[in-house]
Amino acid sequence: MFSVARTAFQKNSLKLFLRCQSTNALTKTQLPFTYTASGPSLIKYTTEHEWIAAHEDGTAFIGITKYAADALGDVTYVELPEAGSDIAEGDTISSIESVKSASEIYQPIAGSLTEANQNLENSPQLINEDPLGAGWIAKIKIKDAKDLENPELLSLEQYEKSLAEDNH
Repeated sequence: MFSVARTAFQKNSLKLFLRCQSTNALTKTQLPFTYTASGPSLIKYTTEHEWIAAHEDGTAFIGITKYAADALGDVTYVELPEAGSDIAEGDTISSIESVKSASEIYQPIAGSLTEANQNLENSPQLINEDPLGAGWIAKIKIKDAKDLENPELLSLEQYEKSLAEDNH
């Protein structure tokens, strides 16, 4: 009986639970969230473990998920993208080196790079400490907001589900 009740509870409150408990949710006290008073209008994730937080004015922040940061291990260097460049969806915008490996970071949607997180230059460990907040990598101006509707971009719930499926 307990497992039936637990299953019903899980089905009815999965979205709420993930938003409140997920380590892959944005840090609400950091710039990617606080850029506008109302916070981002949309947050999406990629299967390559990047996130994008889009705001109403067409500005978006890009970074990597907690899952990706944990998989990398202790970050030692972040190659920052150059502001002013137009970047197509899928292009490399940055690379991260750690004691375990190096990883390329890809642009989730097309846009113009307006700013790189200069704090990562002297404090690359911010990627490990707060990958969904202070460890954001790039700020862009979105080329076309309709790109955010791409079905390959995942909601938090879809992203978490994909992680669970990958671990089984």
